[in-house]
Amino acid sequence: MAREVVLITAAIVLYFGVRGLMTSRVDVAFRNAGYVIDLERAFGVFVEPELQRAVIGHGWLVELLGYIYIYGHWPVLLSTLLWLLVWHREAYRLFRNAMLISGGVGLVIFASFPVAPPRFLTECGFADTVTERTSAYRVLQPPAFVNQYAAVPSLHFGWNLLMGIALVLLGGHWIIRLFGWVMPILMFAAIVLTANHFVFDGVAGGALALLGLYAATRISGGGMPGARSAGLARRRPRHSSRGRAAAVRFVSAPHRVVSIRRGAGCPASDRGP
Repeated sequence: MAREVVLITAAIVLYFGVRGLMTSRVDVAFRNAGYVIDLERAFGVFVEPELQRAVIGHGWLVELLGYIYIYGHWPVLLSTLLWLLVWHREAYRLFRNAMLISGGVGLVIFASFPVAPPRFLTECGFADTVTERTSAYRVLQPPAFVNQYAAVPSLHFGWNLLMGIALVLLGGHWIIRLFGWVMPILMFAAIVLTANHFVFDGVAGGALALLGLYAATRISGGGMPGARSAGLARRRPRHSSRGRAAAVRFVSAPHRVVSIRRGAGCPASDRGP
């Protein structure tokens, strides 16, 4: 157990150390944020400014979302990994490897595709509620270990999704399984409503985490621990015709992508707010 604690600690320090030392061109990060916004508009899901405006007037809700964003991440990840290590050693190795794989791929994406988070786009109506309402974030994740332009993918959500899957599949009590279902949903809401990530970031982070879990499962040569007879791993996602049509329009039709820079207006769109 001591070896695993040292391994996980070293991996966390290495992950945040490398990510924090990455230098991202600010103009590129803001331009890429424009790409994300345009992609969301193509799918009709650029709703983050409206959603944040709907909750920002409720102080208790803003504070709750901030606490979920802060204390629902590393405390939940580490406690769940410890639970797996003590009670479900084989599953622990699987989910540990899934986090390591997705984290490694995430570092490559952060370096090659830096993206400014919504909280920097005040011209779009976003507000950084976590920084404004609490300082705990700077305690749990010091600025020296933070790359401000590593919004895509959101492993803040993706790794919570992995822990949720572990709790649902292996939790012996219904409360544990319920927490496994609800916790990733609440974290997705928190990353968006606190303006730390776009919806796209969360989807990308979840997809990368699941890809890491799939790769870890293949490497281990075994199946998903505790998988139900319904065959979770064999289910294929259904893509709606509306989603396919939006993707085709975005890729094939002429589409103007607007670069975002500090002081510039939020990208105009016939469909956007």
